[in-house]
Amino acid sequence: MDYLKTKNKKLFINNFDLKKIAKKHKTPFYIYSADQIKKNIKLVQSSLKKSNPLICYAVKANSNIQVIRELKKNNVGADVVSAGELKLALKAGISPKKIVFSGVGKTEGEIKFAIQKGILSINAESESEILSINKISKKLNKIVKIGIRINPDVKAKTNKKIATGTKVNKFGVSVSDFFQILNSKKNLRNIKIHLLSVHIGSQIKDIGAYKKVMKLISKLLLKLGKTNHEVDYVDLGGGMGIPYFKGDKNFDFKQFGKEVAKFYEKQKVKIIFEIGRFLTGNAGIIISKVIYVKKTREKYFIIIDTGMNDMARSAIYEAFHEILPVEKNSKKFNKKIEFVGPICESSDTFGIYKNYSVLKEGDLVCITNCGAYGRTLSSNYNMRPLIEEIIVDKKKLKSVRKRQKIENII
Repeated sequence: MDYLKTKNKKLFINNFDLKKIAKKHKTPFYIYSADQIKKNIKLVQSSLKKSNPLICYAVKANSNIQVIRELKKNNVGADVVSAGELKLALKAGISPKKIVFSGVGKTEGEIKFAIQKGILSINAESESEILSINKISKKLNKIVKIGIRINPDVKAKTNKKIATGTKVNKFGVSVSDFFQILNSKKNLRNIKIHLLSVHIGSQIKDIGAYKKVMKLISKLLLKLGKTNHEVDYVDLGGGMGIPYFKGDKNFDFKQFGKEVAKFYEKQKVKIIFEIGRFLTGNAGIIISKVIYVKKTREKYFIIIDTGMNDMARSAIYEAFHEILPVEKNSKKFNKKIEFVGPICESSDTFGIYKNYSVLKEGDLVCITNCGAYGRTLSSNYNMRPLIEEIIVDKKKLKSVRKRQKIENII
């Protein structure tokens, strides 16, 4: 996070004093760094230069339209999982020919809308969905290009709640089922299978898991060639992880790019990636205020105005997001501290720290790495409004989504 700097014990985002920003904007609020997003895109695109893939941003990671527009400016498409995300991507200016539609539960209305908009691919995840797409295409008198998502039964080293590539997961079809579907395709005259898709999970650092996937897809393409059926695209999914802990390593995109280049040289097929967290995860923060400091025998509870309704990852996945003081105090707490939110749940907690800089009521803290699966997982739990979002670059700071009013949720 190069955009966060400390000057005279105060935390700055680019050249903006976070304490001064908080005087003008009600806490808590999100801030996204446009410069960090650009830097992340550049790293991904340069690492994958030899295979020249279409990078589609997983809109579920961050659905702020200004963030999507920033990505679009840098030649990034969209991976969507609902009609709402598709409408958002189109409104942000992304070409339909750079949009893929994933997800296991697309409704008839969503499929129809995607067909009418002429997106690059609807990636089907079951035989039932394929039949549904064919039926809707027939009604619309169209032949629609679709992808089929393969479940590779590859276990990735990640939280089980975000693993999606094993046979016990709901996603995709098995290799054997795929060929059965292919054999029965003669009666499906309103679809053309032009893409194979695979996605094994999220927050993955192990390149070995991706190598297994590419090996399996290579075998699949070879077998497909023998049946005189070829595809134009292979969608290798996403899920590349970012560091959340101090000393935690980043996903090695340069090494990954070399492995993808080998796959591309052998297969000569167009490649798509659905990348979310890696492009925006480290580009977002939440600025929060300390409401109370509660002393107990065991520790201090630092009660902040950010709750699990604003940032749910800690509650859902027990995920760690480092919390920094916006203004450092040279004194340290004499006990461990635990950051907690105001929500009436014991899971509304953001981590335990030792030797932390002393905080008092009214002080500000910065929750890091909130640029992916932050606002998109937010809710109105406990009747709390969704918080403001701000985007910043080197020169300007702009509010891009206003804080919700309580009157609008009653």
